[in-house]
Amino acid sequence: MKLNPAQNDAVHYVSGPCLVLAGAGSGKTRVIINKIGYLVEKCGYKASNIAAVTFTNKAAREMKERVAQSMGRKEARGLWISTFHTLGLEIIKREHKVLGLKPGFSLFDDQDTLALLKELTQDELDEDKDLLKALASTISNWKGGLVIPEHARKIAKDEQQHLFAMLYQRYAQHMKAYNALDFDDLILMPTLLLRHHEEVRTRWQTKIQYLLVDEYQDTNTSQYEMVKLLVGDRARFTVVGDDDQSIYSWRGAKPQNLVLLGKDFPQLKLIKLEQNYRSSQRILRAANILIANNPHVYDKALFSELAYGEPLRVLFAANEEQEAERVVAEIVRHKFVGRTQFGDYAILYRGNHQSRLLERALMTNRIPYKLSGGTSFFARAEIKDIMGYLKLVVNPDDDNAFLRIVNLPKRGIGPSTLERLGNFANEKHISMFAAIFEPELNHHLPPAAMSSLYQFGRFIVETGDHAERGEPVEAVKHLIRKINYEDYLYETSTSAKAAEMRMKNISELYRWVTEMLAGDELDEPMTLPEVVTRLTLRDMMERNSEDEGGDQVQLMTLHASKGLEFPFVFMVGVEERILPHQTSIDEDNVDEERRLAYVGITRAQRELWFTLCRERRQFGETMRCEPSRFLLELPQDDVVWENRKPQQTEQERMQTGRANISSLRDMFKK
Repeated sequence: MKLNPAQNDAVHYVSGPCLVLAGAGSGKTRVIINKIGYLVEKCGYKASNIAAVTFTNKAAREMKERVAQSMGRKEARGLWISTFHTLGLEIIKREHKVLGLKPGFSLFDDQDTLALLKELTQDELDEDKDLLKALASTISNWKGGLVIPEHARKIAKDEQQHLFAMLYQRYAQHMKAYNALDFDDLILMPTLLLRHHEEVRTRWQTKIQYLLVDEYQDTNTSQYEMVKLLVGDRARFTVVGDDDQSIYSWRGAKPQNLVLLGKDFPQLKLIKLEQNYRSSQRILRAANILIANNPHVYDKALFSELAYGEPLRVLFAANEEQEAERVVAEIVRHKFVGRTQFGDYAILYRGNHQSRLLERALMTNRIPYKLSGGTSFFARAEIKDIMGYLKLVVNPDDDNAFLRIVNLPKRGIGPSTLERLGNFANEKHISMFAAIFEPELNHHLPPAAMSSLYQFGRFIVETGDHAERGEPVEAVKHLIRKINYEDYLYETSTSAKAAEMRMKNISELYRWVTEMLAGDELDEPMTLPEVVTRLTLRDMMERNSEDEGGDQVQLMTLHASKGLEFPFVFMVGVEERILPHQTSIDEDNVDEERRLAYVGITRAQRELWFTLCRERRQFGETMRCEPSRFLLELPQDDVVWENRKPQQTEQERMQTGRANISSLRDMFKK
């Protein structure tokens, strides 16, 4: 597809820093793909000296695929396309010695972090879930703002912040002893490293000679600093972003980074992409008029050369049950009349809790659907626990697996024991598991802790021997029984029913493991290490395939829908207190909620419905609902409100009837 004049300018401007302000559906990825090709083919850059970063693995994968198709796989070899966090991880891997890390460091996910914080704060927070979440969020925000523990203690304003800063320091010490990093460290550590080590900074600036950043409005303080340090004074970079689609302030994203860029790089060239290739003119007009209510540093107005399109429709329901039924009935009717596919429809909502009734209505009507953002099988805590045991049995040097399960279920091995063990293992340059069997460890730990660790170590070794002797199925069965995991589930789950469901998941995992160990007519029997590798890969594949579609209605939050497009979109629960959300109203942050509504509207290519209830049950009581202010901010001549619908003319009634009869005839022909 030919580039329009603005896209063409964005591709060919390479002599200095460039900000491409790209409206929804304006072909920004096409600009990035073409620019990479232009840099290699016409400007003499080597592919290995160009990096492009974005925010999701899915976006990075798609970009890689499109670059390979556009330039050819051979020409694209060596090009670095990844998320910010993967780039940060690569810098850490290559510079681990400067950072004082052992090469086989462990990565902690959110659950690992929360579990460690829970252990470390027993005395102060007493396992209070809300305080633990607030602590994890505060530490994450501090790291996103490049605040290290010592600085956090200096800037703490009140008693809770002082406590959190002290706990942050404790957490950081344990992570160092464990040779472990969390998600935020993947940006914090390389950024501070680039800032304070000139030699490292020069090395990476030489490696990355041109940098492209997608979804720039989603960067936080540390990511922006990382970009600045990588591009240096040469400032050869292009960032692509849209302040109207900045919807992640709760993650620390700062749309004002777009403004900062102009101050930090006065020679910055601004190019606006305003032609939308996705939506009808009517949908774009509504989106433009809505978002004009927000303050703007850079003005832009999207336009489309597609048809003007169908009116936007507002549907009412008595309550949330009827709302779900109405959406599903409308999809069935619309699909029948328009001869469309289920995969053409998306249902978007403000919060995950809204999906439950929609799922039920879709299942009742036997409509295939895909729920984005649900918990995958391998992401469940109980599966990660048993996989942790299996990983350690087949590879005792896996420190991450060791840390996950060494005290789960509890066996008296607390964080201070693990901190000492971790420091000892670091000094010896061995894994934490191997350190258990070192005679000198006696001098570092009390006898009770030593005994618990030694018993655990022996149990893992014996299980591994059992599996290697040719009885892997028995070894796995013995492992699950011996650790009393079922009792642990009944003690820690919210109810007996929840424990039962979690135990069923373990049984399912056990079934997979035994089938793979036994083999069948298609597959040879596997060893336990092969099974663990295959299941770990399946976990990664499952996470990757979460994005795949098929002919099914897509259900997702408005946040998750960013970057996607669908012919037909339903936005449900468009009411005050839901969209905009009550918290945002209380915190005077309605502008971000308006951007979220704008993102929802601009996902629709051809038709768009809004639904709302007259009353809705919330927190155990029935509340009266009001239409969202955003519905009232739309151009009303483009919106058809169901309860104010004009009467159909005779001609319109006949046209509808003819369309229905035509669809019926087509059905009988099949």
